[in-house]
Amino acid sequence: MADENNLDENKLIAERKSKLLELRKKGNPYPNTLKPTITASSILNLYGVKDGATLDAIKDSFSICGRLMAKRVMGKLSFLRVDDGSGASIQLCVQKDQVGDDAYIFMKSLDIGDIVSSDGSLFRTKTNELSIRSVNIALISKCLHPLPEKFHGLVDQELKYRRRYLDLITSESSKQIFNTRFKIIQGIREWFHEKGYLEVETPMMHPIAGGATARPFVTHHNSLDMNLFLRIAPELYLKRLIVGGYPKVFEINRSFRNEGVSTQHNPEFTMLESYEAYADYDSYMDLVEGLFRKIAEMLDKSNLVYQEHKIEILEPFARIPLEKLLISHISKLTVDNIRELETLIAIANEHTIKIEGSWGVGKVQLEIFEKLIESKLLQPTFVIDYPVEVSPLSRKKDSDSFLTDRFELFIASREIANGFSELNDPEDQASRFSDQVSKLKAGDQEAMCFDHDYIRALEYGMPPAAGLGIGIDRLVMLFCNASSIRDVILFPHMRPEKN
Repeated sequence: MADENNLDENKLIAERKSKLLELRKKGNPYPNTLKPTITASSILNLYGVKDGATLDAIKDSFSICGRLMAKRVMGKLSFLRVDDGSGASIQLCVQKDQVGDDAYIFMKSLDIGDIVSSDGSLFRTKTNELSIRSVNIALISKCLHPLPEKFHGLVDQELKYRRRYLDLITSESSKQIFNTRFKIIQGIREWFHEKGYLEVETPMMHPIAGGATARPFVTHHNSLDMNLFLRIAPELYLKRLIVGGYPKVFEINRSFRNEGVSTQHNPEFTMLESYEAYADYDSYMDLVEGLFRKIAEMLDKSNLVYQEHKIEILEPFARIPLEKLLISHISKLTVDNIRELETLIAIANEHTIKIEGSWGVGKVQLEIFEKLIESKLLQPTFVIDYPVEVSPLSRKKDSDSFLTDRFELFIASREIANGFSELNDPEDQASRFSDQVSKLKAGDQEAMCFDHDYIRALEYGMPPAAGLGIGIDRLVMLFCNASSIRDVILFPHMRPEKN
C-alpha cells in the first residue's frame, strides 16, 4: 500500500511540474508584483456582520493573496477558499462570465496548495457566506507536492517535526501552539520590562564552558586557533553585568547542551535568565509565582489542565525543603540519618538507582529525589534548600552550610525553573570551581571549568543578588498541554533522513 501511495504521489507531482512547465513558456510563473491590500481576518472583522445590501453598496475592490486550500468547480461557477496566514480564510467566487474564458480555464488548472492572488468586491452568497466576487485570479507560486488530506492533516508524527512548514499549512492546532508560544515570550518580556529589568544580550560562544552543570558542544575558531563552547547557560555573563552596575537584567535566548534527545530535552533550547541585585531566593520565588499567574491570565488558562491533571496555577505554590521531601516519601530516612552516606547508598541500591563512587551525600540525595519523588510533584511546588555539592553557584544558607538558598520549581512532574540567592563570595566560588575541576578530571563531563575572569569580577564586588532560569520550551508545553518538547519547538533536532 505504501508503494502504491508513493506511485500516486509521484504521478501527481509529475502532473503539477508539467503545469509549471507550460506556465514558464508564457512568462515568469513566480511574479513579485501582486500584493494584497487587505487580509482575510481584516475583512471578517470589518465586514463580517454587514448584510448583503450593505456590501453591494461598497464599491471598493479588495485584493487578497494566499494559499488555495479548497476548490469546487461547478460548470460556469467556482468557489475557492484561500488562507492568507492571518488567522482566517476567505471564499472567492469565480464566475466564467465575470473573468472570461481564458481566465476561467486557467483557474481550473490551479491545484490545492498553490499560492494565488485575486481581487474583487465583497458580497454574500445564497448561503449568506461573506465572499469576494473575483474579477481576476493569478498564480503567485506553484505548489508541486499534493497537500495532506485536510480532514486528517499530517498524521505521521515524524514528518510533522521534519516538515514543520507542511504541518503549519495543514494543522490549525499546531499553528495555535506556536502562536501561544510567541505570546508567552512576549508576555514574559512585558512582565520583566514592567518590573524595571533591562533586556540584554550576552555571548553564545564561550571560551570556557560554565553557568550550569552540563556537557557542552565544542567548536573551533580558525583565525584565533582556539576552541569555543556553545553556551550551556548565560549565567556568568549576566552576573558580570550585575557587578558592572546594572541592577536588573534578563535575557531570552538559546542555550545548547550536548545531551540526549527525549520528550523533555532538545540539545538546542530557549532559556529565560534574569538577575536582580539585593534580591534573594524568597523574593525570586514570589517573582516566579507572579509571572506564572500573569501568563495564565493572559492565556485565559486559570483552569489549567495538563495531561488530564488539573493544575492549580493560581493557588500559592508549595515551598518544601528537599530533605523534608526525602524523609516524607522514604520511610527509612529520618532527620538523624538523612545525611548518612551509607544509609543513602543502601536506599539507592534497594531501588536500583545507579550511584557513582565519587558522589557525596548531596549528590546521592539529589539522585534519589529525581528517581523516586520528582514524578509525584504534580501541583506547583518549589523544592528548596539544595545541597552545596550540587549547587556550585548558589549561596550557602546562613543557618546550615551543607545547604544553599536554592529552589527548583516543579509542575506536572517536570522541572520548570531553577533559581537561587547568588554566591558573591569570590573565595568560596573559587573553592567550588576547584571542586568542579577535580570532578571534571575524574571523568564527570558535566562538571564546570574554572573561570578565572569570573572570579576576578567577583573580587571587584558583586552586591547580594538572586537569579532565575526558566526553560521556555517546557513552559510552553505546560500551557499548551503538549506531551513532547518537539511539539513546541518549530524545528526540533532529529536524526538525518534516510535517503
